[in-house]
Amino acid sequence: MYEAFAVAIVVFLTVGGQELLGLTMLGRPIVVGPLIGLLLGDLPTGLTIGASLETIFMGIVNIGGASAAEPGLASALAVAFAINMHGGLGVALPLAIPLGIIGLQIKTLLYVAVVGPFASRFDTLAAEGNEKGIVRLHFGLWGLQWFLYALIPFFAMLVGSSATQAALKLIPAVIVHGLTVAGNVLPAVGMAMLMKILWDKNISVFYFLGFLIVAYFKIPLIAVAVMGVIIAILIAQRDFQIHQLQAKPAAASAVDHSGESKSQQEDDDFFG
Repeated sequence: MYEAFAVAIVVFLTVGGQELLGLTMLGRPIVVGPLIGLLLGDLPTGLTIGASLETIFMGIVNIGGASAAEPGLASALAVAFAINMHGGLGVALPLAIPLGIIGLQIKTLLYVAVVGPFASRFDTLAAEGNEKGIVRLHFGLWGLQWFLYALIPFFAMLVGSSATQAALKLIPAVIVHGLTVAGNVLPAVGMAMLMKILWDKNISVFYFLGFLIVAYFKIPLIAVAVMGVIIAILIAQRDFQIHQLQAKPAAASAVDHSGESKSQQEDDDFFG
């Protein structure tokens, strides 16, 4: 029972909370995973799986009406099941994508069923100038929507962990191995999707530089990330200086034209 409450509360506060005060990214796997691990007594597993799932879901972008998956619910349940079954990444990764897709569909359904019917009520309150009513309705619907959403991981943990464990025992070892291999490939797919979005031929040299540093010099990723930050700062400073140099001639030209205009005006006034 404790595990079910813990997972439900984390989903409510992170997945729901990330949209309460703007998009705070609290529902990302890198946040949800460690929290679940901490509450369930296995922080290292939560950190490891959370980071691995982040590499998958960082390449999945929901734009407008085109959505792919909901990473918060997927991460919470995947980490919780992995800790309960002592399965690690081999259990979490194959479960993450299906759970994310199902979670997104339920999330969208709750938006339509819970928030949608009150859209006209918001318009009415706005027309009346009832600011307090809008605030109460907004937070009330938020609490109701995400309370219902948090029931999913609650019941999944309450009745699903043992059922999932029993189902996994029935799966042949060769299939489990195949799912594990496929799950290990998913982080690379996530990074590839992210790269496709961010790719720019002008900065592609830094990608190959990072690959060479890691592959041949065996430098840790944290050190490579720090190098990237330093390079980004240097490039930003250089671009700022170039922008200032380009702005000076324009400002000087404007001053010259202003001086000429003033002199011409004085001549016109003198000769009347």
